[in-house]
Amino acid sequence: MKRLLTFFSLILLLNFQAKSQITITGTITDTKKNPIIGCTVQIAGTRNGTISDLDGKYEIKLQTDSCKLIFSYIGYDTKEVEVKGKKGQQITQDVTLEESKMELEECVVVGYGIQKKHSFLGRSGKANARNSFEPAPIKLNTERYDSKDENKFKSTKTDPISVFSVDVDRASYSNIRRFINNSQLPPKGSVRIEEMINYFEYDYPEPQGAYPVSLTAEITDCPWETSHQLMKIGLQAKKINTQELPYSHIVFLIDVSGSMYDDNKLPLLIKSFNYMTGNLRKNDKVSLITYASGTDIKLTAVKCDEKGKEKIIQTISELTADGYTAGGEAIQKAYKLAKENFIEGGNNRIILATDGDFNVGQSSDGELKELVKKGAKDKIFLTVLGFGMYNLNDRMMETIADAGNGNYAYIDNLSEAKKALGTELWGTLYTVAKDVKILVDFNPEVVKSYRLVGYEDRLLDNEDFNDDKKDAGDMGSGHSVTALYELITKKSITDNEPSVVESNYVKTTTTGSSDWCTIKFRYKNPDENKSKLVEKVVTSSTFTQKPSDGFKLASSAAMFGMLLNDSKFSGETTYKSLLEYLKAIPSDDKGYIDELKVLVRKAKDLK
Repeated sequence: MKRLLTFFSLILLLNFQAKSQITITGTITDTKKNPIIGCTVQIAGTRNGTISDLDGKYEIKLQTDSCKLIFSYIGYDTKEVEVKGKKGQQITQDVTLEESKMELEECVVVGYGIQKKHSFLGRSGKANARNSFEPAPIKLNTERYDSKDENKFKSTKTDPISVFSVDVDRASYSNIRRFINNSQLPPKGSVRIEEMINYFEYDYPEPQGAYPVSLTAEITDCPWETSHQLMKIGLQAKKINTQELPYSHIVFLIDVSGSMYDDNKLPLLIKSFNYMTGNLRKNDKVSLITYASGTDIKLTAVKCDEKGKEKIIQTISELTADGYTAGGEAIQKAYKLAKENFIEGGNNRIILATDGDFNVGQSSDGELKELVKKGAKDKIFLTVLGFGMYNLNDRMMETIADAGNGNYAYIDNLSEAKKALGTELWGTLYTVAKDVKILVDFNPEVVKSYRLVGYEDRLLDNEDFNDDKKDAGDMGSGHSVTALYELITKKSITDNEPSVVESNYVKTTTTGSSDWCTIKFRYKNPDENKSKLVEKVVTSSTFTQKPSDGFKLASSAAMFGMLLNDSKFSGETTYKSLLEYLKAIPSDDKGYIDELKVLVRKAKDLK
């Protein structure tokens, strides 16, 4: 009887509380009607608040008849809304936030609100005894890039075989875009033509049967050197339904050091990771480690169901930037955490997000490379996301991503984040073919010399092709790889043909074939260590006078890269002729081709 009375008392109490409160719900969007994830909603004058969920929705309860709600999110103008109602009433209050016109460096998100910069101490400035803020000194550009000599023509008399590893990274293109949109031409070391080509989508056929990758080839006259020919090679990885993919445990390893303070670093990172969290499945798991002067494990293997996602988003949304960059120690802890929560047969991956400013601890590229190589052998792979400017260590990030059987992307805006961490997320996270190598065996009867456009960092020796111990690039679900070879044929009239000395003892005999070449590629299934071989003979019928739109797009990206690099192989190409060539390529529904045209026009003006 006593328990029954207690139960009814509790019901009455809850009913009374519900009637004495006002419940406010709504959706927070930007001016384009996109939901804003992780927006802070605070009752003015109190510490009571909440944040918006994956759909931009929020719910908050009032104890009074009226109040002022404050809606704030980094990069948007704060909005205050007066709310009035009667107790027990439910009110819908939708809110639209506008992008801020003020400098984002004036504020930083902290918990359920925004602190002004004078109360925040990071590497961007310093606080004095009176708690006033002294402006930071002018930032020095310490970005680091590896500059490589571009590939030259090789004679088929002495070098008929070309071998390279695939590359699905796309960081170079978005980094170049950042420079050009900031009215600067990119440094030459930042321009990797293969990544510019592979940034775009191509209409390659899906693999058939048991093969995880398809192979196609197309040849036509070279648009920048009309006496030459150009061959495009395309690989397309199988697209696997997201729900059929193995479950994932992903360790978010986030740099929150003082150098990450700028608006295109941590604030953009927070939006990007919140967006990615929304795309994970309910049985995927996320751990979160942050690092600055020290390392902090904030989440461990949180399941991505509705409650879990809200917890992850709230934790990410509360991150702030301060301190030095002990990145080496943090990476070690990330691998340890990944190992402790390893999913057998699943996708186990670390996603490192940083501006690459590793200045304390295990910081040499060589040491980091060995650490991530060991992790890859344990089937824990690494994806690297670069953010921001001035400190960007492109060289280090590309090096360790390659060593970790992963990929490297540069996030310069929210659209790029949605591309890399939304549209292409599962291609990034799940490998369908590993250690993919391409070998092209040219027929000297047809091709006198050739030049691989780009891929300078991916060249392999002849003997590496059959060596299953030799590491190479991986392809994820739905990934494509495109490569271009500039060819000088028997019919070409050119000054670019290399002068070679033939051996007195080794004589090349030809078969009399009219084939252009044979393309071979090797790959391993993700859980196997023995490679499989696929080959395709490229016959004279492959040549066409009417190249596909995809061929024109890849050629345009290559020409753009050569112009930015002041390449001696750019032939007759100018920015003006490239813009004319681009006119023939129709727009795509995602706007990438139109954006390329705009970037070429801007680069022309800067030049």
